[in-house]
Amino acid sequence: MRIIFSIEKWTRVAKTLNSESEDPNTLYDFKRLVHMSLFKIFIDKEVNLHTFEIEIFNRCYNYFNDIFELILQNTNFIYNIENLNLYIGGAFIYNNDEYTLVKNRVLQIINLHRNLKKVILLDNSNYYSSYQSLLLSKDYNCSNTLKTITFYHIDLNDITNLTKIFEQLNVLESVHITYCYSLDISFVQQIINLTKPFKLKSLFTDEMPQIEPLELLLQKSGVYLENFNCSTILYNLTPLSQQQLLELIIRYCKNIKFLYLSEIASQVAYLMFNLIENIKHNLNYLLIDDERNSIILQNLGQTLPSKLEYLRLCIHINKSDFEIFLKNFQVTFIKKLLIHNSKEGQIFYLL
Repeated sequence: MRIIFSIEKWTRVAKTLNSESEDPNTLYDFKRLVHMSLFKIFIDKEVNLHTFEIEIFNRCYNYFNDIFELILQNTNFIYNIENLNLYIGGAFIYNNDEYTLVKNRVLQIINLHRNLKKVILLDNSNYYSSYQSLLLSKDYNCSNTLKTITFYHIDLNDITNLTKIFEQLNVLESVHITYCYSLDISFVQQIINLTKPFKLKSLFTDEMPQIEPLELLLQKSGVYLENFNCSTILYNLTPLSQQQLLELIIRYCKNIKFLYLSEIASQVAYLMFNLIENIKHNLNYLLIDDERNSIILQNLGQTLPSKLEYLRLCIHINKSDFEIFLKNFQVTFIKKLLIHNSKEGQIFYLL
């Protein structure tokens, strides 16, 4: 909550202007008065906030506790906030009583916000279990409001009751899986069991999933996939595994708009070009990192779509290959172009 830090900064400046020493308790009471007065003004004036963002850290615990209590006493304040963003530090920064109280207060705040549209689940299994109970609650009507769920950097094995939760979400438009662990058959099987579509819009991964569960996931959801980043895992795969992965993407994913690839083996580079050709009508953002393969520049120019928002190439550039690329590149419009010559350490950035 930036208000708190702004007040902290303001009081430090005020304290330096007043050379007299201040009693810490008096200073705390003064800052608390300012915090509470501001929120009372918001509440009394029935201010309509577009975004309300709270980042909770233990050194500000008492302030947050006061503010939460005030909000819970004036529930209309939270109803119509369009963007309610909550970040709570892990349990290790609180004692057990503080952590339990903060968690319960946060869930009460979320429960008051009757128009919840987006949830981001971070690497914190305690909070996932709390969100899970909230999403399953019959007293909370997120089934007709929640449109986006993002799984970020979490162990997917911690996710249970996924089928039950997703079956009751009636207006869900997108799911995003970003840098999560354990994308294995036990997680994917829950998705397969869904009678509703699993609208996976983003898949960013730096952990190579097994081919079988990945294929099952793409069979179910590949048609919805718009953002795909597998650059890290491609770097560590054998040519055969790269081939299997690229073939799956070509087979099931026709609507990719953002694609990030790296270090494609020369013997399977043709599959990368086939993939770009396969999605060129939707592709807007293309990032390729490859410090070993000169085939890319020789063939990429004629493969690119007629229009791109962004192209980034971090590659080993030879003069003759670059001339071929530019010759074939002339008919393509690109809004932003970044070329990094890993051979010379040069960066060219064109708008």
